[in-house]
Amino acid sequence: MKSNHHSLPRQLIDLRIAHADLDARIDQGTLQGMPDDFLVRRLKKRRLALRDEIDRLERALQPQEPA
Repeated sequence: MKSNHHSLPRQLIDLRIAHADLDARIDQGTLQGMPDDFLVRRLKKRRLALRDEIDRLERALQPQEPA
């Protein structure tokens, strides 16, 4: 992904979509009794990394308060 300031809102949208997709995939797999525990752990780890990146971008987009 590009890292210029103008693309941050778009990156944030893309990350939120990817996070929601992983949520759905994990939920669907859990409900269906996904047999591969390793896959579930990998998906959850990826979802957590996306959440961390979303938090980082949200902080970057917030206006800085004067000290």
